[in-house]
Amino acid sequence: MASLAGMLQARGHRVTGSDENVYPPMSTMLEGLGIGLMQGYNAAHLEPAPDCVVVGNAIPRGNPEVEHTLSRRLLYRSLPEVLKEEFIRGRRSLVVAGTHGKTTTTSLAAWIIDQGGLNPSFMVGGVVQNFGASFHVTGSDYFIIEGDEYDTAYFDKGPKFMHYLPELAIVNNLEFDHADIYHDLDAVKVAFRRLINLVPDNGRLICGWDSPHVREVVESMEGKLFTQVETFGTSQDAGWQARDIDYAEGRTRFRVFREGLDWGEFQTPLIGDFNVRNCLAAIIAADAWGVERQAIAAGLATFQSVRRRCEVRGEVKGVTVIDDFAHHPTAVRETLTALRVKYADRRIVAVFEPRSRTSCHATFQDQYVKAFMPADYVIISRVFDSQRAAEMGGVLDTAKLIGDIAAQNKPAFAITDVDEIVRSLTSELSSGDVVAIMSNGAFGGIHEKLLAALKATPFH
Repeated sequence: MASLAGMLQARGHRVTGSDENVYPPMSTMLEGLGIGLMQGYNAAHLEPAPDCVVVGNAIPRGNPEVEHTLSRRLLYRSLPEVLKEEFIRGRRSLVVAGTHGKTTTTSLAAWIIDQGGLNPSFMVGGVVQNFGASFHVTGSDYFIIEGDEYDTAYFDKGPKFMHYLPELAIVNNLEFDHADIYHDLDAVKVAFRRLINLVPDNGRLICGWDSPHVREVVESMEGKLFTQVETFGTSQDAGWQARDIDYAEGRTRFRVFREGLDWGEFQTPLIGDFNVRNCLAAIIAADAWGVERQAIAAGLATFQSVRRRCEVRGEVKGVTVIDDFAHHPTAVRETLTALRVKYADRRIVAVFEPRSRTSCHATFQDQYVKAFMPADYVIISRVFDSQRAAEMGGVLDTAKLIGDIAAQNKPAFAITDVDEIVRSLTSELSSGDVVAIMSNGAFGGIHEKLLAALKATPFH
């Protein structure tokens, strides 16, 4: 929503908005753009009446501004509707979808394709550090967008990505997620089949072949696909394959083979096999739009990642504090595995807030135990919305989770209060430790609090 506000302002519209508990990086981005942000929700915020009210997907009936919009019969739209009609229709659209890696892959594609001279517009669910923004509005024919399978609005319960008119569609991977929206994995598969069915016959479907569920979806549509399919991954039968993956001196290097033929060597500052897959997807998309290999290689090599994706927030007295958006157990595991590779000889301290609807729910109780295996020391905060999780059928049992992690012979603690977590960490940490803080929310400002406490604390 903050990105769309910036995009509309760039088009010359006057934009204001209402929200609660806005936190960086979006709060600072809005402030920097000079977009008026009103705290809380009040019908008075819609006076005088705007030309259009854009309703975010977290906003329910009963919200004072929704009720005022309906009773006054004001024009209202969802975010995806506005994007489709104001920015995408008539342009060539790349939609990046999948359970994991959407933000990074979208950002990679935007940077590489920009470096290839196509000057794309884009919108991403995070701040792309190369651009210093989560969006870019240009006059070119190219638009790149992160395609989310979450629902669109209270009045449109279909996935957001169904609005984005893909010419190219990337499906990185597929797992069960969003337990508050989807009943089971089969329901998620149906949503992705519908996305795939939107790609035109002159478009391209780019599929992560290391994901068994992506394979199942594509294979289930045999005879019903009317577009060219490109597959990628580390699997032997992937059309585009990454081989000779090596991490050294702060960079990941790998070779790309297309249909068995050596296509080139690439390097990136990103870490982890999952990011090699993200790079492959972006390479294929850029190639499909005619970007030269030399420009693709240069874009990958100079990509600076995304805020809140393994982002180093600071280093104090030899302790490195990292902020990451991981919340699904697969994302937690892959993030910690990548950090284990990068910081091979250092202690990895994982601090996790179960905040997303999925992570609050008991669905992934056992998977979280395995997710924290790469860490040496684990702290789990309180479940952010236990009431909502209970309504969905079950709450993540943090006490049991801590017990199961501790059974792996590693220190593990459940600490509910952010300030208490900071106090516990400052007495425990020593030079060389790496603290990976994982949450899809603000987590009570824990990063700044921990860095400040480390500066103020005599160290051992």
